[in-house]
Amino acid sequence: MMAETFKCPYLNDPVELTREREEHVTARHPDLLPVHRGCIAETLKEPEKVRPSPRFKNALMFTRWFPNVRGGRFVIVVVVSDVGVQTRHWIVTAYMTKRLAEREA
Repeated sequence: MMAETFKCPYLNDPVELTREREEHVTARHPDLLPVHRGCIAETLKEPEKVRPSPRFKNALMFTRWFPNVRGGRFVIVVVVSDVGVQTRHWIVTAYMTKRLAEREA
């Protein structure tokens, strides 16, 4: 399965966006992909906030505010880390929001 990779200094490893997960984000969050693909890269490269995901085991939520995207939006990228013989970090979902939910703040 082909995957695009993004630099993530926080994890000190690349983060994968598989075709299947890209299709999920495009279908469920069309306001983000494909138009604002660069926001995913920027969020992983320089997140303003990183915290554990309340929904996904072994996942972190990377958050960054983009004032010039759709009148101002947070981009949230949820990255699962599979730790084993070879560690793998991959995007399970990504989305935009105007306000952070209580659990995301």
